[in-house]
Amino acid sequence: MPVSGKTAVLVAGSWGTAIASVLADNGRDVLLWSRNRDQVREINEEHCNSRFLPEVLLSSRIRATDSMEEAVKDAEAVVVVAPSSAMRDIAGQLKPHLSPDSLLIHATKGFEAGSLKRMSEVLAEELTSYDSNRLVVLSGPSHAEEVIRQCPTTVVVASLDKEAAEQAQDLLINSYFRVYTNPDVIGVEVGGALKNIIALGAGLSDGLDFGDNAKAALLTRGLAEIARLGTAMGASPLTFAGLAGIGDLVVTCTSRHSRNWRAGSMLAQGHSLEEVLTRMGMVVEGVKTTQAAYQLSRRYEISMPITEQLYHVLFDGKNPKTAVEHLMGRGPRHETEEIADDTQNGWLR
Repeated sequence: MPVSGKTAVLVAGSWGTAIASVLADNGRDVLLWSRNRDQVREINEEHCNSRFLPEVLLSSRIRATDSMEEAVKDAEAVVVVAPSSAMRDIAGQLKPHLSPDSLLIHATKGFEAGSLKRMSEVLAEELTSYDSNRLVVLSGPSHAEEVIRQCPTTVVVASLDKEAAEQAQDLLINSYFRVYTNPDVIGVEVGGALKNIIALGAGLSDGLDFGDNAKAALLTRGLAEIARLGTAMGASPLTFAGLAGIGDLVVTCTSRHSRNWRAGSMLAQGHSLEEVLTRMGMVVEGVKTTQAAYQLSRRYEISMPITEQLYHVLFDGKNPKTAVEHLMGRGPRHETEEIADDTQNGWLR
């Protein structure tokens, strides 16, 4: 059954604002939550969000507030688009105001540092009165800068509850924003998070001027790593052949809009990680995700050589060229043997 009425979007970053715009185009009244009072004022008075999406005029259906209670009260749907590092805090603020009957969607791509939990797991822990089976995950190849301009975009929503997924689909789908459903919550979350690691690697590769051959190999072997860890965590291997897998991987590794690609390119030019993050001025999820995936690969005893080398570049100061030499210098293997290994572990089954 389609969702109608008021929708809350938390928080007012680039992707949250783009989703708010989709909802407004669908005839929804949207309340966009932000801690920043200047940002709230700008959205309400000037109908723009200049820090994250400059030169874009927002719909008059979008209003902003710094009150969580006001944002969520009577909302038939709540979309959480917080950075992974802030998800638990945002969920804690949301808890007293969220109705058990609201449709809850999250669109965050990452793991929680320390606990290594997926975002749906963090939300389930914090929102104890909400049926976590009804939680919906939104992912797929979707740069905010293109969605806000109504460029054709296709995404996926995943939930253990088919009706909740279909409600989210009805809420978001329109002529430029196509939405598929998928029951594989783990796969959609893992694919959306891990592609940011490979995008960092793609930025490094391009920054070092290694060319298209190297990037094609990086994406191909990177997808194998994503799927290998994802299936070990309980995901369906088919998910990684879809929008949350190869679709999101391609767009994040090849687009000028990708923060992770830009961060990798800057690292290749000799900037330190601290300098890169300072100059970016926005969250680069791939950095913390690389650390989480490195730890998860050891927990599940999964081979992830690209992730391992990127971890050493980011956190051990390893020279990017040396990291590539180590990847290229690994012992020879038959590709069919490696695919057979992945098949045995559940990937490509």
